Amino acid sequence: MSEERTRTMIKEYTKKYPFIKLLDNPKRIISCALNIGINNSRGDLIIWASSHNEYQEEYINGCIKYLKEYRADCVGGIIKTIPRTNNLLGKAIAQSISSSFGVGNSDFRIGSKNPKWASTVFGPCYKREIFNKIGLFNENLVYSQDMELSLRLRRAGLKILLVPELVSYYHARSSFKSFWWHNYRNGIWAIIPFKYSCFMPVSWRHLVPLVFVSGLFTLGILSLFYRYFLWFLLFILGPYFLLSLYFSLKIAIKEKNGKYILMMPFIFCSLHIAYGVGSLVGLSRTIISKKFWKNRFHR
Repeated sequence: MSEERTRTMIKEYTKKYPFIKLLDNPKRIISCALNIGINNSRGDLIIWASSHNEYQEEYINGCIKYLKEYRADCVGGIIKTIPRTNNLLGKAIAQSISSSFGVGNSDFRIGSKNPKWASTVFGPCYKREIFNKIGLFNENLVYSQDMELSLRLRRAGLKILLVPELVSYYHARSSFKSFWWHNYRNGIWAIIPFKYSCFMPVSWRHLVPLVFVSGLFTLGILSLFYRYFLWFLLFILGPYFLLSLYFSLKIAIKEKNGKYILMMPFIFCSLHIAYGVGSLVGLSRTIISKKFWKNRFHR
């Protein structure tokens, strides 16, 4: 239900290509849109393609090939992040979400040498039959619906394959404000799925910023009353900034631009703090939810 030119453009394509269909999503939630698409489709394979991405020409053929070759239930590739604005800030933001220090062991973001079984992938190609086994996307989740579905998929004994030669290009946000709010929102929705699930709905790496920011906040408050807590705070911050400088230096050398040494620590810190603060907000919303405690009691 986009209010800009997207619908008009799609209608123009439907006139040229009758197999393209425009379907309404009155709830304006991604998981609802995905389920509408699945319910209105007829094929044996379903691919989730996102509007902020460009895909290699052979992406679909590659998904089909590897689904058959590895007998996987879901196949996807890696993301190569590129800035929407080609300035230093935009490039630094793109570097931060392509770095293991920025996003942890996210294989589809930082890459892999060979095909490997994974916890989740981007641009997934699913066998239609899996939705009959595990159900559709959880429409309670405004975001993080892909992680929750992937966990259900693996808990059902089904397999997800990451193929590094299948590449999509993600256009990352290039303004600091949008970068901050995007990560803050992601942090919230890393925790909210706990409200609707009886099992661990995200990977452990999604909880690291929550622990990091909670630790900084707690130690910061305690250090106002007990000076020795200040040493614990410095014990955390010292190694963090040394690691940040190390990865910033690696990026500066790779990009042959010394300005990254100054820019990247600030971007890394913003990414982690925004995500962690969002996770704290998500945690507060979750623990006051009756649904969360009902699921815990049921378990």
